[in-house]
Amino acid sequence: MMRLLSILVPLMLAGLAAFGRRPVGVAFYDVDRIYDTLPALFYNDEEHTPQGRYRWNTERYQRKIRNTAAVIDTMALDIVALWGVENEQVVRDLATACRSEYSYLHRTLNTLDGMDFALLYYGDRFYPLDVEVGRRYLYVEGELEGRTIGLALCGDESTARWLVGDLRDEHPGIPLVVLGRIGKLPAATFGLVDATARAEKAGRGTIRRAGRWEMRDRILVDTTLHAYGADVFVRRYLVDQKSGNPRPTFSRGRYQGGFGYSLPVFVYIRP
Repeated sequence: MMRLLSILVPLMLAGLAAFGRRPVGVAFYDVDRIYDTLPALFYNDEEHTPQGRYRWNTERYQRKIRNTAAVIDTMALDIVALWGVENEQVVRDLATACRSEYSYLHRTLNTLDGMDFALLYYGDRFYPLDVEVGRRYLYVEGELEGRTIGLALCGDESTARWLVGDLRDEHPGIPLVVLGRIGKLPAATFGLVDATARAEKAGRGTIRRAGRWEMRDRILVDTTLHAYGADVFVRRYLVDQKSGNPRPTFSRGRYQGGFGYSLPVFVYIRP
């Protein structure tokens, strides 16, 4: 399957180019909790310090940064939404480790576990205009190829249920792209389409539970935008070849050094 995808994606992009402008690639990536190694002042991250339970030292941190940057570079997409970064320094380290010249946007969510959203993006394709932050969500309104759109990043299903409705009321006429833990939100009710539904129907997903793939992270796209080629991003090095599960950083409290327990999802859109 993975070899087939590596053949189909270039063909798909070539076909999209026939429409005119190059499509914009957008991804959502749960990076599996990237903490720095320093104790935080306002929440308890003691387990993720050199003396803590996970022995989270500089070597492990730097390996996690390299692994995550390698996935982002391989995707080579214009906008990558990240969930599970502790602070701006982590995001800066990621952007620096990437071969591509990404700009970045980060906001602190004040969550109990210290986890935040961030956005890596190509500044010549997307320009942020307004940012709104709340509990388990980040909303970024910006100019994409000459058209204003809104990117809504969701950290849990309960947030998604009210957030999308509020954004439709407060930002009428702004096309939305909703990414993250969305659950079974009735997309059509809000003028959206679940771009990841086809991949889910084919048996693909972002995480594994009880030996089966589950599409926990999704991308919903406004019906006024043209969406193509949405799928789960997967490579052999991201998946344990014996178990079939994504290779995690930790498993049952033991350090594995993998890329993360979750796979990214992506979509191509034309504004």
